[in-house]
Amino acid sequence: MSGFLGLPDANLAQAGNYAMSQGGHKFYQPRGGYGRGADAAVASGMAFLQAELEKIDPKIREPLTSVTWQRDIVAKTGGGWVEYTSTYDVGYATSGANQNGIVGSATNAVPIVQVDMNKNLFPTLTWMNVLKVKFIDLQKSKQIGRNLEDLMNKGVRLNYNKTLDMNVYTGFTDYGTTGLVNNPDVTVTSVATGAGGTTAWSTKTPDEILQDVNDMLVAGWTASEYDMKGMPNHILITPEAYAYIGLHKVSQAADKSILEYLLENNIAKRQGVDVTIVPCRWCKGAGAGSTDRAVAYVNDEDMLYFDITVPNTRAMTQPDLLQAAYLTLYAAQMGPVKFTYYQPVGYFDGI
Repeated sequence: MSGFLGLPDANLAQAGNYAMSQGGHKFYQPRGGYGRGADAAVASGMAFLQAELEKIDPKIREPLTSVTWQRDIVAKTGGGWVEYTSTYDVGYATSGANQNGIVGSATNAVPIVQVDMNKNLFPTLTWMNVLKVKFIDLQKSKQIGRNLEDLMNKGVRLNYNKTLDMNVYTGFTDYGTTGLVNNPDVTVTSVATGAGGTTAWSTKTPDEILQDVNDMLVAGWTASEYDMKGMPNHILITPEAYAYIGLHKVSQAADKSILEYLLENNIAKRQGVDVTIVPCRWCKGAGAGSTDRAVAYVNDEDMLYFDITVPNTRAMTQPDLLQAAYLTLYAAQMGPVKFTYYQPVGYFDGI
């Protein structure tokens, strides 16, 4: 027996499916219909509305990174494209037997002042990156309100700053340069062993850690012939050591962390010099035998700095027809870290 429109008995809800199986173009073709290819998608959740129902987060997440060279050293800019940068050192001495210069009325032994001047040369390193923006990709990004070139510019700046970071802390082995944490001319000392049987700060008492800090400061001060300009004011330590002294209290009854205790009670603070203790990932494993290293020095351009003779510069841009792209060259020039005085700086391994 036939049902609706002469079809076999079926529910009205199944009529469309039956019509499609019999050649739907004869019986059932709704205007603006989905067709066979969309049938499964429609049944599973109205896929044709996906774009309309999508919530887009407009924020672009950039890579997590750490660049700290601006905090730990002075950069001197300017000078242009050069092969070398240089510094001059001068030393004084006297000649003759009477080195103290104390004379009587009839003496003829008057010392003569001598000046010894040295010139130090430091090579410069040239940095370059090319930014390549495909023409089609650039046009597509405009359709969605993104600036592709701006994103790539941020990548270039990040790469440049990461290069500066390595230049400042370790230098480049391939080019024979060193940095803040690995200069071979800096005196290396191991910190004292604590009551816990190791040199690590995590096993030491607050007073033992304070003794280590004071030893670092006094070493630089003493080597500088007690000139206050040579009193270290900047100490780099590993992030792990920094976290330990920052999170642990001096004692159960105290309300201050070990870090606050160190900053308020060191020998430099007693003489009007504020000491900064900061975490530096480059200190981890930088010591002898891959031990953790602390670096104490005077963070002042008269004692320590590096050159950026040419800052990151957009040098030139040109279209490349064969690649259908715009090519932009970025260039810069930098010098290695310069220790103008080695007396105030020291490496202390084993923290």
